[in-house]
Formats: sequence, C-alpha cells, structure tokens
Amino acid sequence: MNDLKIAVMPQCLTPNLHEGLRLAVELGVDALHPSASGAWDPYQIDAAGRQALKELVASHDLAISAVSGWGGGIDLGERECHERAIADGKVLLDFVVDLECHLWQAHIGILPWEESDPTWQAAVDACGVLAEYGEQVGGSLCIETGPEPPWVLKRLMETIHSPALSINYDPANLIIWPVILCQIQGRPYDRAWADEHFNPERGAELLGPWITHTHAKDARITEALNHQEVPLGDGDLDWPRYVANLRAAGFDGYFAIEREVGDDRVADARRGVEFLRGISVA
Repeated sequence: MNDLKIAVMPQCLTPNLHEGLRLAVELGVDALHPSASGAWDPYQIDAAGRQALKELVASHDLAISAVSGWGGGIDLGERECHERAIADGKVLLDFVVDLECHLWQAHIGILPWEESDPTWQAAVDACGVLAEYGEQVGGSLCIETGPEPPWVLKRLMETIHSPALSINYDPANLIIWPVILCQIQGRPYDRAWADEHFNPERGAELLGPWITHTHAKDARITEALNHQEVPLGDGDLDWPRYVANLRAAGFDGYFAIEREVGDDRVADARRGVEFLRGISVA
C-alpha cells in the first residue's frame, strides 16, 4: 500500500450530504472533493454555516481537497461573460478560503492554440483578475485540463505567473477531448495527432510545477474510435508512469476519484480506491 492521498467527489455518489460523508468513511478515503451545489452552495451558506460544514467534515476525520465550481458552462474567452463569471469566481475563492482547502477547481472554456486569437487575451485578462483576487484572500483558481493541449495551459501559467493560479490535472480528459475536438472540427480521430498534443503522461511532466490537485478518472478510445469513461485501471492511462511523473514534479496533493457514469458508482469508487492504493510508488 502506498501513501497517496485519496479524495472522492461525493455528489457523484449521492446528493445527500450525510450519506456522502458516510460513504467517504466507508471507502477509506482521506478527503472530499465536493461540487459547489446543494449543501455546498456558497450562496446559501453564511459564515456560521461554513464553519459548521468544515467542522462536520473534520468530525469524520476527513479533509476537503478542493471545491469544484462552474462546471462546463463558462468560457472566459468570451468577454461578455466576464462580469458574471468574475463575480461568481470571487465568491468561490472566498468559499474555499473559509473551508480552508484554498483550491477552487474549475473549467474555464476552450483556450485557443494561437495567442493571436482574441479569445486568448480575453481568457488571460479574466484569469489575471481572479488570480489577483486569489492572492489577496489566499485562494487559488485550479484550472482543469482537457479542452486544450497541456502546452497551451503552460503558456497561460507562464503568462500570468501567479501563485493563485494552478492546475487540476484530469488525465482522462486528455484522452476524451481529442475525440470531441475532432468531432467538432468534422474530421476523423487521429491517434498520432492526439498523442502529439494531448498525451496525459507527458502532459503531467510539462505542467508538473503548477499541478496542485488531480482527478482520478480513466478513459479509453474504443475500436470505433470513440471515447469512453471507464473505471480506474481499465483505460488507456499508464497510471504508474503518471503518478511517477507527478511525484517527480513534487506533487503531494489529492487524487480525487471522479466517476460521472456507470450503473454502480459506489462500487466503481471502491474499486478505484483499491486500485490507487495498489499503485507502486517510488
């Protein structure tokens, strides 16, 4: 058994707060990675409620690894969404600071590959405002990988250069998104092209200095050249190499199990914990 720190996304398993806590304890994980909705909605929880929520989690000997917010409905490349998105982002940054996990994990849209694209500067400007606010309050916008190659996110990190901007590395997204992008562009999936730009193991090396949190999710490309999210260990990711690359970069954060499909997600999460605990770690 290794010393990986494992979290689980409770709302993937149940919408009930207390049932989610019970399942997390039963699974033997170290932390929760909740989404900012329901019992975790920052707009519905005042300061006293946030303190009570933090104490409730701690009473189960659990930590909070990060809070997921925004989902896939925000695109910071669109300036018309900035006012609302930045206001929401500041609320979420305050929320994660109050919960003392300090990481807000989010999708920010699809970054362009070329800096000459006007959506690039729009995304830089919005991320810069949020990073500046994060520095002030002690929180970090933790951007999820997926729609763009790791080298594009590396350019964003180097452009803004803020300790309040980091990466939530989702290796499965880097298997899934090349298929989606090919479908959007109306062309056949190209394995060589996907491996050149979206290789999840090499991407972890490239983004290692900025990775503060990772989703433990797996995926594979089917014989029909489509994507499929699968239980941990059943996909195309080389997990020992991935973990080794993270460790080499100094990563000591949480591996948060995210299971978005499946008929028995609790069983898949249980199997995922066993799989992660069994990875040989140097």
